[in-house]
Amino acid sequence: MAITAALVKELRDTTGAGMMDAKKALTETDGDMEAAIDWLRTKGLAKAAKKSGRTAAEGLVAVVVDGGKGVAVEVNSETDFVGKNAEFQEMVGGIAKLALNAADVDALLAADMGGKTVQDVLTDKIATIGENMSLRRIATVEADTVVSYVHNAAAADMGKIGVLVGLKGGDEAFGKQVAMHIAATNPAALNEAELDPAVVEKERQIQIDIARESGKPEAVIEKMIVGRMKKFMSEVTLLGQSFVINPDLTVEAAAKEAGAEITGYIRMEVGEGIEKKEEDFAAEVAKAAQG
Repeated sequence: MAITAALVKELRDTTGAGMMDAKKALTETDGDMEAAIDWLRTKGLAKAAKKSGRTAAEGLVAVVVDGGKGVAVEVNSETDFVGKNAEFQEMVGGIAKLALNAADVDALLAADMGGKTVQDVLTDKIATIGENMSLRRIATVEADTVVSYVHNAAAADMGKIGVLVGLKGGDEAFGKQVAMHIAATNPAALNEAELDPAVVEKERQIQIDIARESGKPEAVIEKMIVGRMKKFMSEVTLLGQSFVINPDLTVEAAAKEAGAEITGYIRMEVGEGIEKKEEDFAAEVAKAAQG
């Protein structure tokens, strides 16, 4: 039987499956719609597709370090419960290891994971665990020494916040302290040079407007802005911040004492920047019960 575009569309509308999956199902079943639906259900593809529109803002960040390279990945799920699921954790750990050799998310999704692509593994887990999931992002740090830290770990090397720190000199113990500092303070950038110029200019303009409210002369205001922007930099840049381990020192000064140079870092937190749809608990339970 000829597999027409209209037939594929009908199957997609019925099951929510992707176009290629719908076409394959119809091909495998010689165009029999009912058999194609069963084929998709057997493969877990119809069930997974129906969940693909749900917001996935929970999950885990996993970190892996191999020599002078560290990688962090975020894999999202719909609920925090899944992050505690051993099956989900095992999948995330496997994806993180593959990420060491992947250039970006697309390359990682296409990577082989036990005979399947990472994308196919994710699709299978959506079907078996019953929640939408997604591989959201990947980030790497390369340096002479890379140290990792996971805050509130759910399992080894994975949790809600993952940090990687690149060092030149120093030792792992100091690197771990810096990583913990980053997890706690969430600096906007390593130093002033790496700050987004738009962020700096916006802050400068805000401080100018505040200073002008005082009615002081422009010459005085200019001096006030210099001091206020210096304070701003000390609050938002890693090297300028007071070191949480020893607040009498900046992170930069502490690094010098440790014989280290911090060359880069990554702080990745689950769900940051994702707009979560708010639902009351009763509605959430009712929705879950309906599948």
